[in-house]
Amino acid sequence: MAFRSQFLGCGGYLPERIITNAELAQTIDTSDEWIVQRTGISERHVAAPGELTSDLATAAARRALTAAKVDASEIDMIILATATPDNTFPATAARVQHNLGITRGAAFDVQAVCTGFIYALATADNFIKAGQVKTALVIGAETFSRILDWKDRGTCVLFGDGAGAAVLRAVPSNGSTSERGTLSTHLHTDGSNYDILYADGGISTGKSGFVRMEGKEVFKHAVTRLAEVVDEALTANGLHASDIDWLVPHQANRRIIDSMGKKLGLPKEKVVLTIDRHANTSAASVPLALAEAAGDGRIQPGQLVLLEAMGAGLTWGAALVRW
Repeated sequence: MAFRSQFLGCGGYLPERIITNAELAQTIDTSDEWIVQRTGISERHVAAPGELTSDLATAAARRALTAAKVDASEIDMIILATATPDNTFPATAARVQHNLGITRGAAFDVQAVCTGFIYALATADNFIKAGQVKTALVIGAETFSRILDWKDRGTCVLFGDGAGAAVLRAVPSNGSTSERGTLSTHLHTDGSNYDILYADGGISTGKSGFVRMEGKEVFKHAVTRLAEVVDEALTANGLHASDIDWLVPHQANRRIIDSMGKKLGLPKEKVVLTIDRHANTSAASVPLALAEAAGDGRIQPGQLVLLEAMGAGLTWGAALVRW
């Protein structure tokens, strides 16, 4: 029997502390107008001292389980996308598994930075298609504030902390694009652009580091690669841009999001936008936006939802989901 992964529920969590653009302007050479005009960001959430990525992930996971009406004991696999783990090892997913009281199945991390949730979703989807997993918990969680140089106005204004999660369950499938569930996922990496967005430190280099970025280069690649992967997803399913009901994009830059919406011919009210309040939460970005739009009832059963993201690596990907 063939299976497809269906979204049962989503949840998100944002730390209590909010830093506005005006507050940043008190410590670095910037302004609210400058940040909003170039990025669309007005504020961002920052984890409290001692608040870890696993704490954010656990809170989002619990909300997703509640929304899905699924008990933690039913979870067969936890996949956590993060570039800011609690420790070098073990996987932060193992701590989340323990926090949820789960002692069976598998729990592991994936690292594709801002594309991380799409990578984690694709991994869970393929385990479900293979018949190895019935119910999966997919999470994107980050504490990017811990790897920011707060004196670098080119990066520190862009990022925030948060977590988003989704519960997926295997359902029988006949392969039709009209069936509810994940229709397809598409992943890409091109390491030749490794050095235009990275954190300049790591275990094997013997130092800790901060996020470094060539903003104009990243922007150029994002517009091109996201357009390509969206076309790939639609073509793979014999669908057209006009079939899409909702675009849930990675929240990196308002101008990139607007360009994708325009390419797809979607009115602005059909593009889920959280960047103004969340900033770029890396792997948490897409699931946070998804949780918000599903939670407030905007996304309805049977609608076609396109998820897309691009991140450091460079990595990029997309998923088409019949809600």
